Amino acid sequence: MDSPLWLRLCSLLVPLVLLVPLLLVRVRAVEETLMDSRWATTELAWTTFPESGWEEVSGYDDSMSPIRTYQVCNVRQPNQNNWLRTDFIPRKGVLRVYVELKFSVRDCASIPNIPGSCKETFNLFYYESDGDTATDTSPLWRENPYVKVDTIAPDESFSLLEAGRINTKVRSFGPLSRAGFYLAFQDLGACMSLISVRVFYKKCSTTIANYAVFPETATGAEATSLVIAPGACVTNAMEVSVPLKLYCNGDGEWMVPVGSCTCIAGYEPSADSTQCQACFPGTFKSKFGEGSCAPCPSNSRTGSRGSNICPCLSGFYRADSDAPDSACTTIPSAPRNVISSVNETSLALEWEEPEDTGGRSDLVYNVVCKKCLRDRSPCTRCDDNVDVGPRRLGLRQRKVVVRNLQAHTRYSFEVQAVNGVSGKNLMSPRYSTVNITTNQAAPSAVPTVHLMRSTSDTLSLSWLPPEKPNGVILDYEIKYHERGQPMSHTVTSQHSSAKVEGLRGATPYVVQVRARTVAGYGRYSNPMEFSTSLHSDPQKSVQDQLPLIIGSASAGLLVIVALVVMAVVCLKKQRSGSELEYTEKLQQYISPGVKVYIDPFTYEDPNDAIHEFAKEIDISCVKIEEVIGAGEFGEVCRGRLKQAGRREMVVAIKTLKAGYTERQRRDFLAEASIMGQFDHPNVIRLEGVLTRSCPVLIITEFMENGALDSFLRLNDGRFTMTQLVGMLRGIAAGMKYLSDMNYVHRDLAARNILVNSNLVCKVSDFGLSRFLDDTSADPTYTSSLGGKIPIRWTAPEAIAFRKFTSASDVWSYGIVMWEVVSYGERPYWDMSNQDVMTAVEQDYRLPPPMDCPMVLHQLMLECWMKERNLRPKFCRIVSTLDKLLRNAASLKVVTSSYSGDLLRLGATLPGHNRKSPDDSQEIIRQQMSQTLPIRV
Repeated sequence: MDSPLWLRLCSLLVPLVLLVPLLLVRVRAVEETLMDSRWATTELAWTTFPESGWEEVSGYDDSMSPIRTYQVCNVRQPNQNNWLRTDFIPRKGVLRVYVELKFSVRDCASIPNIPGSCKETFNLFYYESDGDTATDTSPLWRENPYVKVDTIAPDESFSLLEAGRINTKVRSFGPLSRAGFYLAFQDLGACMSLISVRVFYKKCSTTIANYAVFPETATGAEATSLVIAPGACVTNAMEVSVPLKLYCNGDGEWMVPVGSCTCIAGYEPSADSTQCQACFPGTFKSKFGEGSCAPCPSNSRTGSRGSNICPCLSGFYRADSDAPDSACTTIPSAPRNVISSVNETSLALEWEEPEDTGGRSDLVYNVVCKKCLRDRSPCTRCDDNVDVGPRRLGLRQRKVVVRNLQAHTRYSFEVQAVNGVSGKNLMSPRYSTVNITTNQAAPSAVPTVHLMRSTSDTLSLSWLPPEKPNGVILDYEIKYHERGQPMSHTVTSQHSSAKVEGLRGATPYVVQVRARTVAGYGRYSNPMEFSTSLHSDPQKSVQDQLPLIIGSASAGLLVIVALVVMAVVCLKKQRSGSELEYTEKLQQYISPGVKVYIDPFTYEDPNDAIHEFAKEIDISCVKIEEVIGAGEFGEVCRGRLKQAGRREMVVAIKTLKAGYTERQRRDFLAEASIMGQFDHPNVIRLEGVLTRSCPVLIITEFMENGALDSFLRLNDGRFTMTQLVGMLRGIAAGMKYLSDMNYVHRDLAARNILVNSNLVCKVSDFGLSRFLDDTSADPTYTSSLGGKIPIRWTAPEAIAFRKFTSASDVWSYGIVMWEVVSYGERPYWDMSNQDVMTAVEQDYRLPPPMDCPMVLHQLMLECWMKERNLRPKFCRIVSTLDKLLRNAASLKVVTSSYSGDLLRLGATLPGHNRKSPDDSQEIIRQQMSQTLPIRV
């Protein structure tokens, strides 16, 4: 009898609902709707059980659009169990869905004379199915096989005298695995109206981050799931770090970008930093990166878009060693005001700088000598014996001295001005010419004097004319004296032979000869000693003694050759002996089994260091296969090395780029001179060098897994703590070996540790390293050049005072430990270098990474002691890690980690923490000054 009344009361719900506009929840994620009851244009006809329960009612919203709702109000009857089930909803491959319910509920207290079974809540269920197979009786109307999502309660209910209050609730469930599902609503005795049901899922929309496009990606099965979305560089961009990926979280927000792209040469970032746009005509961009297009340099022009270089105008060039963004230059004009000064057979040349240097600073000069005959035939190049000092080509100074010219000869000298682009011009270098004629000059020295015959009172001598008579020989002067006597006598001869008479028998004489021209006497020959005979034999002629002379000469020649060979051998032995003694002194053992490291820069000639410490390899033994990276001086390649008597092996090959300077070559090979002194399983091994080839090459062992930091990031979470400690132990062992050799690395970081296929870590990159002088009680290296210092890895005393020691390497090793345990996380995250220095100076230290064993973080803190003398030595670090590896249980005691919070606070992607990047960085600084850091 009361049913019509209660039905009328329940029917009040719908009109009240229609008077209130629907509220839209603004969310940041993109939502894709699977089903919305408000879209229905006809009856919903959902399945109900029993028929006296839920009732479908039509109505209109505030825009007079029809909507379909369901209501139930059997509160007078106890033990209500009313079910309402939607049609089949395909899930479209998503793993988690959301249900938005809009409903109103009558306040039980406002309904008079009702039993205590009145409810103000209802239950939400779902049922998965591979197809639309549900019937009026299947599945059974009970919680199992339905899966309960939640009990839905209103935030506000209404009474009869009040307007209907609409409640909006959103619930999610998953993971879903079948083709689709049904929603079901269970009423246990409420007076309510189900106004609308919307089923949707969240997804991260297509976005661009770091110049990479990431596709639309649905969220994961759980609210905390992170779904990886692979990325691809935008058009005209290239990868600078891989893999490219973003994580889509459960709220449909992007976070944690990995990898990045950058605009290629000829393209610059757009104003919104989402694409790479071509440089306009007249502008260019020579390198990939974030830089902007720049106007063409001087004397160059481009009329096309997307130019990575501006071609030079006609008559202007770039040298091979010039950067693509450098101005174009031209060849210099000829040197000015060449002045010559002749002194017999020598010449001094001076000149002034060209009026136009071509716009370059690498101006040098060449001096070309030509000898001109008296007839009208062309001048020819001078003989090689003409000496131009300090050299003929590549002169920086504007003055030379030319010697060994022929007397009374006409010469032509070209003084050329050349620079780095002179070779680009097909014309000859511009030059100034000076013509001179040499004067009369004294003859050169007479060659060795020979004894033809000796008697008791005479010496018969002969000689060859001077190599350079420099005119007509008028006569020769023979000077002689008894050995040990100061007084000399002279005789002259018109020919190249003479007989010196009036000598004492059986007496040694010292003889010298010189030639004379109209210009005067030349230099004497080298002193020669001859002896007179004991008895005179005037009948004996030279012809009679000819066999004796020939035999004596042959024997003498053999003796001379033997003496020369012995002298050379002795000199080599003496030199090698001295070098060996020097080397042995430098390589002497300072403690049993450990050698002293020798700084290659202490050698007067750096090439000597290369030849002493590095093996020269023939170019035929090396085969370059592919480029795998770029270094400071050139490319890094993978290749193969096959030497006689050894198996072919895969190697890493460092190349010195073309156009290098002598200093660059020296610095490039210095690293090989350093590596060649080391022999340890945890230090990169040098196989050899190629200094006689082009390009110059350094060959090292090949490390398959590359740099440690990128390797860890690529394999995040894949290793056990024991494996990570094993890696740290290898690095510490390598550093102990280097420290024992009195060697300071100065740039120890995970990026400078290489990993092979067996996870063996080896210390590499010795470009910043220097010899550690241990002559003082506090050995340090002081950098007077003020080079770049990796702030995040460097000890405070090294930053402040450029004091590098093995203790500063220990500080850096502590940072490496943190990198390894955090799988390649950037130390101090996105803090600036200045903030890092300030925090470290105030005794703040990095917190333990996630799941970091307590003993490891304690060892890190010891490495970061401000007083360097309190830091552990590498030998103790190795011993400590060995103990941890033997007692793996100690690695299971994990510190309370702050790294998770810090990373979340430091995130700068939209939606990660609802704060701007500046706000995030300020939070980091506040946290570093309050609770997160650890004081030591």
